[in-house]
Amino acid sequence: MTPLKGSDWALHPGGKDADATAELDQNGQLRVVFLSQSMARITWVLGSGFREPRTWSVAPLPAAEMPWAGRARESLEGFQRPAVAVHTIKNQLATEALAVQLAGGSGRPLRLVWTDPVTQHVYQSDRITSAYLSERRTGLVRHCVARDPREHYFGLGDKTGPLNLHGRRLRCLGQDSIGYDPATGDPLYKHWPFVITRTVDGLWTGIYYDTLSACTFDLGCEHDNYHGLFRTLEIDDGDLDYYLMVGHTPAEVVAQFVALIGGTHLPPRWSVGFAQTAMGLADAPNAQQMLDRFIDQCASHRVPISSFHYGSGYSSRGKQRYVFTWNRSKFPDPEGINQRFQSAGMRLVANLKPCLLDDHPAYPALAGQGAFIEDAQTSEPVVEPYWDGQGSHLDFTRPQAIAWWQQQLREQILDKGIDVGWNDNNEYAIQSEDAFSHGFGQALPMHRSRPLHALLMTRATFEAQQAWMDQQGLDESVFTVTRAGPPGIQRYAQTWSGDNTTSWSTLKWNIRTGLQMSLSGMFNIGHDVGGFYGPVPDAELLLRWVQACALNPRMVMNSWKAGNVTNLPWMHPEVTELVIQAIRLRYRLMPYLWQCFERASERHEPIIRPTFFNFPDDLECLRDNDEFMLGEHLLVAPVVNEGERQRRLYLPALPDGKGWIDFQTRARLSAGAWHEIDAPLDRLPLLVVEGAELQVAAPAEGALPRYDDPVCEQLRF
Repeated sequence: MTPLKGSDWALHPGGKDADATAELDQNGQLRVVFLSQSMARITWVLGSGFREPRTWSVAPLPAAEMPWAGRARESLEGFQRPAVAVHTIKNQLATEALAVQLAGGSGRPLRLVWTDPVTQHVYQSDRITSAYLSERRTGLVRHCVARDPREHYFGLGDKTGPLNLHGRRLRCLGQDSIGYDPATGDPLYKHWPFVITRTVDGLWTGIYYDTLSACTFDLGCEHDNYHGLFRTLEIDDGDLDYYLMVGHTPAEVVAQFVALIGGTHLPPRWSVGFAQTAMGLADAPNAQQMLDRFIDQCASHRVPISSFHYGSGYSSRGKQRYVFTWNRSKFPDPEGINQRFQSAGMRLVANLKPCLLDDHPAYPALAGQGAFIEDAQTSEPVVEPYWDGQGSHLDFTRPQAIAWWQQQLREQILDKGIDVGWNDNNEYAIQSEDAFSHGFGQALPMHRSRPLHALLMTRATFEAQQAWMDQQGLDESVFTVTRAGPPGIQRYAQTWSGDNTTSWSTLKWNIRTGLQMSLSGMFNIGHDVGGFYGPVPDAELLLRWVQACALNPRMVMNSWKAGNVTNLPWMHPEVTELVIQAIRLRYRLMPYLWQCFERASERHEPIIRPTFFNFPDDLECLRDNDEFMLGEHLLVAPVVNEGERQRRLYLPALPDGKGWIDFQTRARLSAGAWHEIDAPLDRLPLLVVEGAELQVAAPAEGALPRYDDPVCEQLRF
């Protein structure tokens, strides 16, 4: 690989327009620009220009202003650039919160050192020996940063294992990862090149690499005697264009990143209620009868439930799936069964897939319109294996594909009484090297546009639903779901950790994956309750899983089991009442949970967080653990070990001599100390910050809890 070298740094004074550039020996430029007091952007522009000339993730303007064809990568529109002090002798640019030392040049490798201008503590330092490298043979670019073994790393989206990613090598490349290992599996479904560092001085740094190309983060695996300790990012034939943001708390960094990528959509309140789905129900030959029975069972067991998510079985013929079609032998009256769900108080969500099998009734017409991902050599649709058949993926960078998708969504889903499209199987794992996306007239090779289609698919669904609701005169926020995508999907959709496996190990490690997603800027997240894939959960595991997810942002019980067995709240009679009790807890705390959703949208705050997020100065919170915070005041401590009836728990230190209050017993426990907490089968351990007030809701007498039940009491702890 070739280290990046160039001329001495040129500093350009000019107040808010100040920047620094270095002309490169290889032809091109490295540029540093401040975007706020605590955020800067670094671009490595090739002599021929950007390989990825547009971005769909960076959105400092309102999301509605993001062009479908993307934002010009060189644009700085929407940023309120700060006054920057230029120190020519020090070769430094600085704001009040962040300074950069410009090093290298004149034949020496270029590098940047970022510091706090008040304390001089280092936020991040490029590797001294060579920080920026490229490889002519493959187009790969590499960024190397000095590493301290005491640093903590977080983020990168839906990553598995312990929260601290130090020592891992991880890939950003969306993939259909059904049955993944919850402790070590990688990659999963998201392409999310954003990493957070906690420095040895307790400072926090975020770095977002804005690329759609696959990339690999080495956070301490690689070692080379000639370069000291370092960590790297490698981008496969894309651009090195990164945003660095700093703060004294993780909250400051996460908020900046989420604002950078366009904020978080506030969904309708009904979507926060408990939901049920299962492939087995809609896959059954008598699916409509099975769903009729399911509605009756919900009523007879008195299960609080706000929505039902159709699996793709409504569109299946055998094992194959045909998006936007209804199998009338299984669903003789779609409108009738959908109306029955709505009358029972359940909103409806339908699974959608972006690939059409080659015998889909709409395939010939769409191929003739050029609506699919095509082969650059033949201009024919790329055909590859998909769902037990052969199919082609829609190209969401072609207006005709978007128009067809939105029309079918209206006619086959929304007009039939279903509220929401669930964007699934949208990882676009196309293998052909000659595949390309139309790119709205500026062609993109598939390896630089793979995650883009999940984002645009989700946007197409979102905007079609918005238009349909406006036409119907419905005054309600839009809701949709996506499994895959890059930064930007949170502007439109809820997401989850994908097709997990039923096991105690998955229950334990999925908690961390959800927290990692939250730290990465995906706030509306959750897991398939009870496990999607693998064996049927036993009674204890099902109950503990329901308890653990009862206070996650998303609570959906979903499964695909051998013999069409379905995870259902009443599947184990010996714990059914306890399962329903845990679901009822969610509805009781709905006012507080909804406040967390509002703060996520308004203030860019995660809904669930690791304890260190709320208590960054308490070093004990950096230990790997199973608990998490819900908002500012509530600590949730799920049981994740079989047979456990007590759990050891550290309660973070609180100011002003405050302690923690047990939500159920009102016992006071000391802060900044370890405790043995009772955790019988009927209890999810919950602790509340002393002095906090929580609003709780209650249904009308004799009625089941609903998402919109009124506040009945304000509890003071």
